[in-house]
Amino acid sequence: MYKYHCLNPISQVGLDQLDENYVITDQANDADVILVRSAKMHDMEFGSNLKAIARAGAGVNNIPLDRCAEEGIVVFNTPGANANGVKELAIAGMLLAARDIIGGINWVQEYEEDGDIAKITEKKKKAFAGTELQGKKLGVIGLGAIGVLVANAATHLGMEVYGYDPYVSVDSAWRLSRSIHHAKTVDELYKECDYITIHVPALEDTKGMIDKNAISLMKDGVVILNLARDVLVNQEDIVDALVSGKVHCYVTDFPTKEIVGVKGAIVIPHLGASTEESEDNCAKMAAAEVRDFLENGNITHSVNYPDCDMGAKGVNPRITILHKNIPNMLGQFTTLLAESGINISLMTNKSRKEYAYTMIDVDAEVPAELEEKLNAVDGVLRVRIL
Repeated sequence: MYKYHCLNPISQVGLDQLDENYVITDQANDADVILVRSAKMHDMEFGSNLKAIARAGAGVNNIPLDRCAEEGIVVFNTPGANANGVKELAIAGMLLAARDIIGGINWVQEYEEDGDIAKITEKKKKAFAGTELQGKKLGVIGLGAIGVLVANAATHLGMEVYGYDPYVSVDSAWRLSRSIHHAKTVDELYKECDYITIHVPALEDTKGMIDKNAISLMKDGVVILNLARDVLVNQEDIVDALVSGKVHCYVTDFPTKEIVGVKGAIVIPHLGASTEESEDNCAKMAAAEVRDFLENGNITHSVNYPDCDMGAKGVNPRITILHKNIPNMLGQFTTLLAESGINISLMTNKSRKEYAYTMIDVDAEVPAELEEKLNAVDGVLRVRIL
């Protein structure tokens, strides 16, 4: 029986994927797995039973990844599960920036003068006129699950799309429309495009990537969209660019004290993945990842350990070992198994930077003393016998 704890409300559609072998607990320090969306976990102390954290979403900057890795806790996310919801909001953001729809609606709602509103509208509507998206150039930075969808959708709106991603995956490349221009540098994209949308994770080399230097390369009157992470855009620099008119509009899904109320900023209250469909998809994917890991030992979509899959566990035991990626680990494992007279029927090992994961199917029961010896190997972080 596995215990799970939800730090945030998680879609019931996803929780329903956890069968009678899973029970919910209101004690996080007693859980085998924690399901989370946006709750901050950096100051949390984790119980010794905690084996996995599943983020029902893509971003994991609310989770202490390095500490989890050191404690043998596998962190999962759900890339692509909320991609369509974010894509649709990006398209809506471009339309709101191109046409002063918000200004027009606000004017109608606030109109209090006597007279024929329909007649007055025909005189006033010029103040809210805008431009069309068709024929404009869109630059998409980051061609992952969301960026690909945005880029492809924009081509159907008649936009000329430039994509930039030096690490684009083979899968994303296959899904990308052939009509999209491949920008060899991000500077090329900055110089060419009327609209720029960012879809990259918040890493040390992406934080603040849209700053005064990047903005200086852009066209006058450019529209910037940031539905990824607030820290990707330097807040002071984007405010200065809006005030000067260099940037016509900044559409962001992240309210900050610097940007709220600034003219030209369209600030959305973090709604990118807040659709029923996205929340259901993320919860279902998170539940599936957790079950496969706890029951079979397989790792899919981890952000701090390597992905590793040996299929469904058979009737015989499966040993899983989270450990440091250092020499002779496999040699020590196989030696201990041989000394215990246990034969290996299947084994795989994957590494990711300083961490590694080994899965071993054996043809006999694993004695408690062997598990203790495996745990005692220098560099081993967690051993599980399934």
